[in-house]
Amino acid sequence: MTDTFNTLDSFSSGKRDVQFASLKKLEAALGVSVARLPVSIRIVLESVLRNCDGVKVTPEHVRQLASWQPNAERTEEIPFTVARVILQDFTGVPLLADLAAMRSAAARADKDPKKIEPLVPVDMVVDHSVQVDTFGTPDALDLNMKIEFERNQERYQFLKWGMQAFETFKVVPPGVGIVHQVNMEYLARGVMEKDGAAYPDTLVGTDSHTTMINGLGVVAWGVGGIEAEAAMLGQPVYFLTPDVVGVNLTGSVKPGVTATDVVLTVTEMLRRAKVVGKFVEFFGEGAAALPVTDRATIANMAPEYGATMGFFPVDEATCQYFSATGRATDQVDLIRAYYQAQQLFGIPKAGEIDYSQTLTLDLSSVEPSVAGPKRPQDRIALSAIETSFDTLMQQPKAAGGYGKTAEDLRRTYAVEGGGELRHGSVVIAAITSCTNTSNPGVMIAAGLLAKKAVELGLYTPAHVKTSMGPGSRAVTEYLKTAGLLPYLEQLGPASATPAPCRRRLKKPCSTTTWSPVRCCPATATSRRACTRTSRPTS
Repeated sequence: MTDTFNTLDSFSSGKRDVQFASLKKLEAALGVSVARLPVSIRIVLESVLRNCDGVKVTPEHVRQLASWQPNAERTEEIPFTVARVILQDFTGVPLLADLAAMRSAAARADKDPKKIEPLVPVDMVVDHSVQVDTFGTPDALDLNMKIEFERNQERYQFLKWGMQAFETFKVVPPGVGIVHQVNMEYLARGVMEKDGAAYPDTLVGTDSHTTMINGLGVVAWGVGGIEAEAAMLGQPVYFLTPDVVGVNLTGSVKPGVTATDVVLTVTEMLRRAKVVGKFVEFFGEGAAALPVTDRATIANMAPEYGATMGFFPVDEATCQYFSATGRATDQVDLIRAYYQAQQLFGIPKAGEIDYSQTLTLDLSSVEPSVAGPKRPQDRIALSAIETSFDTLMQQPKAAGGYGKTAEDLRRTYAVEGGGELRHGSVVIAAITSCTNTSNPGVMIAAGLLAKKAVELGLYTPAHVKTSMGPGSRAVTEYLKTAGLLPYLEQLGPASATPAPCRRRLKKPCSTTTWSPVRCCPATATSRRACTRTSRPTS
């Protein structure tokens, strides 16, 4: 760690003293007010200060960023040296191949190949290779995993070599979880340590939704492979000094409204505000009251609302999340002590920070919504879904619709094996997005819905492809513990002979034909008369 501005200081964590580059001392050294800078800017500033070597990062870079003004013209680039890099497997394999090529070149030049190492920790999570080839059967997971290993055998062998060959290159194997959720629950450190000095956990990743980790107060975003490789080799990531949009969250979410509903509303608001290329930082009492998992859901959608980041500062809820996900007590104490020493602990209240622009969202105004039909950032209130569906389907393609007629919407299509399809029929039912799988509230809600469906005798038609990627093994465990996983497993496709209805009827159905909507919820999706020789079981 360099100390160009004599800002080296120390704080106590547990029974030891830890050094750090003090922003408070930098404020005194430069005669500027750092305390009112957005928290995300101050974390980037700490990196610039700590890595100021006079070559890649100069004292002028430090002065420029420390003097950040909310509405100044943005002409200067920041050399941001990140603490670590995270990769998903599709983009990570080429980076590992480059490292292997450099080792080969070193060996051909009679140099020690082991001197070729990433200069920052690199973690690769194998998750993008997963495909759902088999579904709706008890052995679907096992079969899909076998197919996956056969399909990716050569790549996986190469990755296993990489994790054994490099000290700073680690691989999380297939079947563990989604990269961003694994990053949240396992890889994130909150505060890093090297040579007796502490500094914030920051990173870039080769996936746009790397921003999920912003919910833990970690400055991070997605980049391309070349930028990730440069960061892996210790080079700064350069980006234009950003505007920072502050979002003041007030109120609290109403019962029945999920984190997904909140993020769709936030996304709609921020797209309207044109936050492309900007940092977004959440503050206020509403933000402080949000669970960390809800913060992560909002941060995860930063690519959809166009921002570089959707950042929530570190507070006590962050420390509790680190503790609840198995981090050592010493590490959690270090995180808390570091951010307190830097005067960065806690989510700011209204008026405490100078932002380029300030927006306000009353969380109590959020209503249940759905996304789509084409883009995840498009929101439709659940109460308006019927009229919106008809309007969008009949809207011309040039206007973003589907160009269908009213007659098209009434037409049905027979499905082999029974049943019918029409425009609006569900054919894929998947819980796989990291936006949702990282959020226990949403996943538990899905389990409760499955429980109610099974109790009513409902099941999934055979033509619907079902899948669930829990996101991490922790999700599987809490669904098991809650007793909800069996219900999700039971909602497989219909068998040739549907299970009997379990709804108690005031009036028995006909023994030959009866309305599926009125008395057979198990086949309510069919719209054809059921034909059974025996009446439903109560």
